[in-house]
Amino acid sequence: MPKFIIERNIPDAGKLTAQQLKETSDNSCCVLNNLGPQIQWVESYVTANKVYCVYIAPDADMIRKHAEELGLPANEINQVTSIIDPTTAE
Repeated sequence: MPKFIIERNIPDAGKLTAQQLKETSDNSCCVLNNLGPQIQWVESYVTANKVYCVYIAPDADMIRKHAEELGLPANEINQVTSIIDPTTAE
């Protein structure tokens, strides 16, 4: 199944409290449970004004549907075409 990187423009995301992040995580998991097993949240990275999320899903439309139901933006959705790490150089 394809893997996607989602960029969410969220002003002051880096200032969200642990409780706010927990609530967002809980809400996201509820939406994911309702959408079914085809979409999976892998992890997210919070920066000053953006959140970058990694998802596994059949297509970008499923990612958009999750974002709409969650009430968060999905400003950029990019399918991962390759993964590299230090072992790629070996």
